[in-house]
Amino acid sequence: MNGLYKAEVIWRRGPWKTVEAVELATMEWVSWFNNQRLHSALGYVPPVEFEAAWAETQTASGLAVVQPVG
Repeated sequence: MNGLYKAEVIWRRGPWKTVEAVELATMEWVSWFNNQRLHSALGYVPPVEFEAAWAETQTASGLAVVQPVG
């Protein structure tokens, strides 16, 4: 994961002028990585969508109860 992050964000989008610019780019990349990236091992759906579908099957079958965080 660290190498992928460095290759896609740090090296490709640099040079960086401020730490804040790196932080913002990191947040944008993490959001993309979890919410938009299509993952072949998950049936070409984003990880967040796959996890939501999995959680739905668990709660529907009574195997697990998912509590909201916060």
